[in-house]
Amino acid sequence: MADSRVEKLAQTLVEYSVKVKPGDWVVIVGNPLAEELTSEVLRYTLRAGGNPSMLLGVGSTQRIFLEEANDEQLKWLSPFDRLPFEQADVYINIDATENTRNLSMVDSHKQQLRSVARREILQTYMRRSASGELRWTLTQFPCEAFAQEADMSLVDYADFVYRACKADQPDPVKLWNKIEADQARLVEWLAGRKQLHLRGANIDIHMSIEGRTFVNSTAHHNMPGSEIFTGPVEDSVNGWVNYTYPAIRLGREVEGIRLEFKDGKVVKASAEKNEDYLLKMLDQDAGARFLGELGIGTNYSIDRFTKSILYDEKMGGTIHMALGASYPETGGKNESALHWDMICDMREDSEIKVDGDLFYKDGKFQV
Repeated sequence: MADSRVEKLAQTLVEYSVKVKPGDWVVIVGNPLAEELTSEVLRYTLRAGGNPSMLLGVGSTQRIFLEEANDEQLKWLSPFDRLPFEQADVYINIDATENTRNLSMVDSHKQQLRSVARREILQTYMRRSASGELRWTLTQFPCEAFAQEADMSLVDYADFVYRACKADQPDPVKLWNKIEADQARLVEWLAGRKQLHLRGANIDIHMSIEGRTFVNSTAHHNMPGSEIFTGPVEDSVNGWVNYTYPAIRLGREVEGIRLEFKDGKVVKASAEKNEDYLLKMLDQDAGARFLGELGIGTNYSIDRFTKSILYDEKMGGTIHMALGASYPETGGKNESALHWDMICDMREDSEIKVDGDLFYKDGKFQV
């Protein structure tokens, strides 16, 4: 018997997250393991009048490319890679995998080269997203590999996913609209403010948000939401942070990260596991040692760490800070081939003050 939550999630992605309109060119990227959800997204896209193109994403092909490609091939970008980000109206990415560590043994130098080569695509995607030309969303289909990463059975993990996405509710679209309205008051309270201080057992950081915009992010770009985020003034970040959870990127898990900032730049970085990889990512270009994003997670249905940044950065009671590229819609100006979110727990003996006023304490908003 088909899971009705899959259909509800597909409907929410098409009707709420990206709001497909008649005539839209809709690029749908899906892994074979996510066929059930991908098929329903296609169905609802057609019902909404969109013109779909289907792309297949298989994790093993990415590993083979990175292992076998020489430097010139790593630097070359196919016109097909560029096209969706340059011309599509809507981009829907439905992720699933057989192995979350598929790229963990790939030479980090090759990953770095490929990341730098794709910087132009990243900039185009961020620019068109900020202007509204490209409406995009990313979600993950519950599969065995993701469930194993989260230390859960597939049944329990699917329940977790659909609860976080509100697909277990009678009317998810209506509920996400309510969440969006609730978060709007937080963004309004922050508008026009200047100085922010994050303090706790794992963090003591000052930064300026003067002239920057906090974005009310629900489930438009990421499913699930929610968070509010901004781009700090690039040279204003001072202090230190011990990230509570491992930071995972391209199959590499980096644990026990500690960063120290001076005038915006990471001047000292260490990790208990995979420190060499962390330092290589920080040294890939001039912007990689600066913060591009500060986000505050607001989804309290996400109550555990799952080793998937899509869920973990939204966890109620946590903040995340991304090294590298800023999102233009925040007013952030940092440019980099890197955008790497790292998460810090704020649920105990922690607070955020804005211009001296208490905004957030022990994982809860105070306004």
